[in-house]
This record gives sequence, structure tokens and C-alpha cells, in this order.
Amino acid sequence: MTASQNEGHVRIRDWQEYKRLVREKKPGAITFIIEQNGVSPNRELSTLRVIMLHDKRYYMFFDFPKNGVLKETGIPLHKDKKGIFNLDEDEVKALLEKQFEKDNIKVFSFWTT
Repeated sequence: MTASQNEGHVRIRDWQEYKRLVREKKPGAITFIIEQNGVSPNRELSTLRVIMLHDKRYYMFFDFPKNGVLKETGIPLHKDKKGIFNLDEDEVKALLEKQFEKDNIKVFSFWTT
């Protein structure tokens, strides 16, 4: 498994592995957080954290920007008026829902739950 493990959480580094774990463990829902990095030298501020709770442990996947998209998931970033790349929360939710629709897994934004 491409993961680093702590007592309360497991960090998954590969998107395909994370999707496999979600399908294997069958949580009722996953949650995502769009995080802002104010010190990025590339003016790519948004990163994505996807969290699944299973058996008293959090499984977390992080995705980072590269060339206008998130490196692992391919979710596109959009430039704002100042030319800074950001993620659209509704778009992220829709793309994650599509990834897991066959598994009947609900997707929630941490900020809107």
C-alpha cells in the first residue's frame, strides 16, 4: 500500500489506491476539503484533501496542483481575476460523485456539511 500510517489516520498517496480502498471499505460517505496554501511560489493555492472514515480510522488522500490541474485526480483549476488558480467546490463535488456513483457513496464538502 502506498500510504503512511498513524494510529488515527492513514495517508494514501495514490488516487487509484484511494479509490480501491473506498470501494473495498464501502463507507456511506466521503468528505473533501479544499485547502488554500498562501505561500505557494507558483500561485497555485488550492489543494484537495479527500477523507474517508472507516473503523475508527481516517483515510486521507491529498492532491496538489500541477500545470493547471490536480496532479492525481485531473480536476481542473480555474484562474481568478488576479490570475491565481483555484478549485471550484461544486465542480470538485460533481467529479467525486461521478467517481463513486456506482458505489452509492455520498460526497460532502467539509465546509457545507
